[in-house]
Amino acid sequence: MTEKRPNQLCIGLSLNATWMKGDGWRHPDSGVEKMDSIDYYIDLAKMAENSKLDFLFRADYLYVSPQMLGDSSNFGSPDPALFFAAIARETERIGLVTTISTTFNPPYVVARQLQSLHWLSNGRAGWNIVTSIEGADNFSDSPMPSPEERYAMAMEFTDVVCKLWESFPNEAIVIDRQSGMFSDKDKVAAINHSGKFFSVKGPLTLPAHKSGTPPLFQAGASDIGRNFASSVADAIFAAMPDIESGVELRNDLRRRAAEQGRDPDAIKVLPGLYFFLADTREEALELHKAAHANLSLERRHASLKSVLGLDLSGYPLDKRVTADMLPDSSQAVRSRTHAELLRRYIIKNQPTVKEILDRPEVVGSAHWVSVGTVEDVLNDIIERFEAGAIDGFIALPGGSEQSMELFFEKLVPQLVERDLFRSEYTGSTFREHLGI
Repeated sequence: MTEKRPNQLCIGLSLNATWMKGDGWRHPDSGVEKMDSIDYYIDLAKMAENSKLDFLFRADYLYVSPQMLGDSSNFGSPDPALFFAAIARETERIGLVTTISTTFNPPYVVARQLQSLHWLSNGRAGWNIVTSIEGADNFSDSPMPSPEERYAMAMEFTDVVCKLWESFPNEAIVIDRQSGMFSDKDKVAAINHSGKFFSVKGPLTLPAHKSGTPPLFQAGASDIGRNFASSVADAIFAAMPDIESGVELRNDLRRRAAEQGRDPDAIKVLPGLYFFLADTREEALELHKAAHANLSLERRHASLKSVLGLDLSGYPLDKRVTADMLPDSSQAVRSRTHAELLRRYIIKNQPTVKEILDRPEVVGSAHWVSVGTVEDVLNDIIERFEAGAIDGFIALPGGSEQSMELFFEKLVPQLVERDLFRSEYTGSTFREHLGI
């Protein structure tokens, strides 16, 4: 059974506390003390499920950077699979998308972990596949692999995980009391995988869930990331600060999917929507300003250098930056996706230094940012959807809990009223929500 019509949005909620960024956590009513309790996130999960959202999402970090400490409201990064295991017992229908790196984990353990979450949640697990951009020194003395090597490893890793999920099919569980056969051993088989990066015999230690395999998400929109996503992903969590980049990305992914023999409609483009909602535009702008108040000029320059390898600290803020000032595109950078977005912006617009330092790639993570009233953000969503830039989005509430409350209480009902989102679940598994 498929649930969502093509003209309806797919919507998830990030449970990384984006609403506590900047100085927001310092407000007396911020509720920041609740962030160290799973009960807080269970309440948010129930709120999202009451609004019939498709899924919950949690990013993961396998390192501690200086930016995570000091004035940043950060309780660290608990294992999202365990995090969602707790939430699974308190919810019934909403999907649970956990993030797991293919660079620092063994595929057998990951296949088992995801299949276990799929069983615990009764068919609601999803996997956000990442190759990681930092954290190598927490696992060995080896340097961080190149993007090309990481994606080659990710392709093989994902193939192994999918084979392991198929190695013990649900149909192998017979439970025939009369014959005494509990399972059909002929249906359970080793995968005997031997590749460049992994050697795995199999089979997996538990059977597949009757709902099918967990849907696959992929985060990253660089050229090599697009090739990977178009070959395996059911959805992509993409950075797209403007409509033009969204339309280009979605069209390109659909083209690549078709070239690989896939249905272009089989891959959904779901950017992060970092919204700041308030009753008035002025209040929303103040929320946005407070969320970035801790980013000094020095920190912004340092971020730009990390993202693009470009040092503009010696230039005045009104200096225009042109294409000839850009560093070599082959230079190592923190995130190739964000670097490419910023390069395209500079080549097209020749912005000032100040305009670059205000860009989401520099102050955030290149997400789509929308600031204003419920009507303002609603119109922004509709514009991108009708332009063919998105299939939905992952909600990243910004500024305050009140911004998130307005999203649930007013914005989502407006989408329902316009028939752009469901009013009720008609399926109970994540695959059904996505129409797989």
